[in-house]
Amino acid sequence: MSEWLAGLPPPPPPAEPRPAAAVILWRERPGGRELFWVLRGEALSFAGGFYAFPGGRLDPADASVPVPGLEGETAAFAACACRELFEETGVLLARGTGRLSRAERDEGRRAALADHRGFGAFLSAKRLSLDASRLEPAGRWVTPVSNPVRFDARFFTARMPEGEEASVWPGELSAGEFVSPSRALELWERGDVLLHPSNWWSIHCLSRAAPPQALESLRNPPPDLRIEFQRGIWNEALRTPTLPPATHTNCWVLDLSDGTAVVDPGSPYPEEQERLDRFLDGLAAEGRPPREVWLTHHHADHVGGAARLSARGLEVLAHPLTATRVGLEARPVREGDLLHGRWRALHTPGHAPGHLAFHDERTGALLAGDMVSTLSTIVIDPPLGDMAEYLRQLERLRSLRPRTLFPAHGPPAPNGPGKLEEYIAHRRAREEKVLRALGSGGTLGEVTRLAYDDTPAAALPAAERSCLASLQKLCAEGRARLDGERWSLVR
Repeated sequence: MSEWLAGLPPPPPPAEPRPAAAVILWRERPGGRELFWVLRGEALSFAGGFYAFPGGRLDPADASVPVPGLEGETAAFAACACRELFEETGVLLARGTGRLSRAERDEGRRAALADHRGFGAFLSAKRLSLDASRLEPAGRWVTPVSNPVRFDARFFTARMPEGEEASVWPGELSAGEFVSPSRALELWERGDVLLHPSNWWSIHCLSRAAPPQALESLRNPPPDLRIEFQRGIWNEALRTPTLPPATHTNCWVLDLSDGTAVVDPGSPYPEEQERLDRFLDGLAAEGRPPREVWLTHHHADHVGGAARLSARGLEVLAHPLTATRVGLEARPVREGDLLHGRWRALHTPGHAPGHLAFHDERTGALLAGDMVSTLSTIVIDPPLGDMAEYLRQLERLRSLRPRTLFPAHGPPAPNGPGKLEEYIAHRRAREEKVLRALGSGGTLGEVTRLAYDDTPAAALPAAERSCLASLQKLCAEGRARLDGERWSLVR
């Protein structure tokens, strides 16, 4: 991503939340309470690589599944919850399941996975009726507007029925298991797993009590519950003048020994700055006052609120090249500096000359700034953008094998090396398309249209900047030349 470029369309409106349901399946064992959680596949567009509870979108077919004792929307969400639980774990909340063979169960599960209408047909064919009494409403969660994929999810708890077994089939999910709440929270604390607030809150509540005692807290999370994907790394996504499809820049807030650091307070808009103030004031009230502002680079969608926080007394930390461009007095941060005994500063030019990334030597987390985005690709905009240098820095970051990438735009990427390899492969593939487009030669616009033939026309102004960066790299390598306004291949 990058800051907004002239000629681009206005930012898209917030995505409409999709109705969904999730089930917190639990059981009591001699060693204590356990919850069944699943690991979502990395390729999924929402929460890929995160741990969550079985669930998914409400399907129109759910409304036609009979749910004794319920009707209307309530029945449809209950049917959705039961169907998703069956598809993802094989656990069936229905009456009459004792007469089913394993082969019949598996056949019904495959039918539901292939077509959601198959769930109702399976129930009808086997004369089964859903047992909604096993479901307890456990809250409703709506994804924030900063996310391009949003859900309006009803959560339910369900105690594991006698005789049922839970298992995950490979596909959209990578794994699934019963885990104690204390173990789940321990893994989250260490940064070994990522959780969205809805799932963290559910685990937190169930670590204290089982249903029905836990239901009141499950249904009523604090209105100011923070987004904390792993312990001590909070997110407050702020609306900024950034490059579509993004509409927000992630402002990461880090827990330090004596306060917090605010990374990339990028919004210039007063209402967003006031929202960040409230967020920081809440942490300050808990003994975590804001101390510092860390800037990854100088683009407007990353520094829009930095001067305001500096005026509040926060010390600004930035690479000297960034500090010069934004006109702020800043403590210089250079390659290799270790901040607060934990965060290693990495000078990663290419997208911007003074770009910094911050690597957590304790958990492996990487605050990646605009080195990667989980929404789209990064624009390399000459003359400050340098494609060859950007690729070198991507490869360098990959060699560090960071655990989780926390980008400036989009949700975290749990598989840091995998995401960096994906970016490198994408750039290599795009360079090959640029080389093929140079076969017949052309102006920058003509080469861009050929090399970015899979890019929407509205995004071509941004693509043209990255295409220019690739052409300049190829020129420096002796593989392309510029004659007047026409680019051609060196044969």
